[in-house]
Amino acid sequence: MTEHPGFGAMLAWLLDHRKLTAQELTERAGLTADEVRAVLAGETPTEVLLRRLAPALGFQAVDLFILSGRAVPEDLAPLEATAAQWAVSTVTDAVRLPAAGRCELLKLIRSLPQEERRFSFAPKPPVPLTGGPGAWVISMLQYRNLNWMGMARVLAFVTPTYLSAATYGVIASGRNELTPRLVTDFAALLGIDVRELALLTGISLREVPPPPSPEAADAAALLWEARRLTAGQARSVSEVARSLREDSPGGWPVSPP
Repeated sequence: MTEHPGFGAMLAWLLDHRKLTAQELTERAGLTADEVRAVLAGETPTEVLLRRLAPALGFQAVDLFILSGRAVPEDLAPLEATAAQWAVSTVTDAVRLPAAGRCELLKLIRSLPQEERRFSFAPKPPVPLTGGPGAWVISMLQYRNLNWMGMARVLAFVTPTYLSAATYGVIASGRNELTPRLVTDFAALLGIDVRELALLTGISLREVPPPPSPEAADAAALLWEARRLTAGQARSVSEVARSLREDSPGGWPVSPP
């Protein structure tokens, strides 16, 4: 098991990487200097602090909760785990559409009404129970409503990574080490700067990879927005995605994944 460096150390790394001072972060996040200094010194961040830090740092709040080792609040979890299969189908169809089609799907998802939560979200824990970089990134993907099979399908369509579903469980358990290739592809799907994900997970990049493809960036956005959908809503969006890909007059040009 990899020893957790502590959220304060991670925050300090991010500030150093961005050439950002603690005072500047304090002002951006609407926090007091004492609150930020305490976290940098090793104090466990509060829920309120993590929620305020997220937009100031350009991170999703759920990712900061995972990195800090705190339990993710229910309101930050996907609305319905059963929506996952339809979200995956939407993404795998979307990456074969031109940009206009992907944009149409994203607008559709954002236009759907927010329904009330009816179920608790319980991501599958790694076996054996361990912490560390592999567990963090797999947990982040799980909070995009991807189970291991969903990760296998989406990563294979969107990035060069082609692994079995079970391998993602092995990565979460720490029995398979993260590699520069995996960190690059995970970062693309999580919508996180690859240099910062490498920094946080302790992976040395031989060289900074190019920015994610437009398809990968849109896949990350679609996955994130689809978290708020019920299974019924997600299925409807998936049907639209399939229709755009197959049934539009003249057909849509297929762009490479």
